[in-house]
Amino acid sequence: MADYHDDLRLAHALADAADAATMARFRALDLKVETKPDMTPVSEADRAAEELIRAGLQEERPGDAILGEEYGVEGTGPRRWVIDPIDGTKNYVRGVPVWATLIALMEEGETGFEPVVGVVSAPALGRRWWAAKGLGAFTGTGPASGSRIGVSQVASLADASFAYSSLSGWEERGKLDAFLDLTRACWRTRAYGDFWPYMMVAEGTVDLCAEPELSLWDMAAVAIVVQEAGGSYTGLDGRPGPHSGNAAASNGLLHEELLGRLGSAGTPGA
Repeated sequence: MADYHDDLRLAHALADAADAATMARFRALDLKVETKPDMTPVSEADRAAEELIRAGLQEERPGDAILGEEYGVEGTGPRRWVIDPIDGTKNYVRGVPVWATLIALMEEGETGFEPVVGVVSAPALGRRWWAAKGLGAFTGTGPASGSRIGVSQVASLADASFAYSSLSGWEERGKLDAFLDLTRACWRTRAYGDFWPYMMVAEGTVDLCAEPELSLWDMAAVAIVVQEAGGSYTGLDGRPGPHSGNAAASNGLLHEELLGRLGSAGTPGA
């Protein structure tokens, strides 16, 4: 098995640099925010964080490709770093502390690219989660203070905590009734949103979560953390990994039922 310790070390260092840049502008009264063509916001901090991460990768891993939310794809090859400089930009620009920098390394395998390293850093919460293939998943303020995490053992929806982001995406895909039925079947539901519910699945405080529309940079880092914590991460179509444009994550014990209730949600009107 490949040794990803150096790649994980680099991802932590890149996250440290990004954290410093994003926290310096968090809640700044003069923060510059623009609207992208897809009508989502982007701040100067998003761009600055991605530029820092790209510069670090170009210096330390010049042969690797890079895919980032703000600046697209650069390079080709069997290794690709995937970056979301601020996952939760709407929270960031409103001063809500629930946002994170997501950094993942994906490698080409027999079934396509799969995440092998992931760091999810939420500096305004004072939390970070990370994982590497075969090394397990951890949380803490940084690698020196990490403790291993694992998913829950809840085996019934009636006892399960279900997290989600919003209702609108499910309604747009004709799946709102199925989604609401799932929430009624669960013990508890909360709309935490963005990266956070996946990290709670990984550490066992939430049992399942799902989102109907996502990009690769939203998923690559969180997927490896969930998987290394012993959970399941697929698309709503059941395809393993962060490749379906949507996501279902669970402790594994509830995954089949989760997919049975929300499967095929990636197709509008399906």
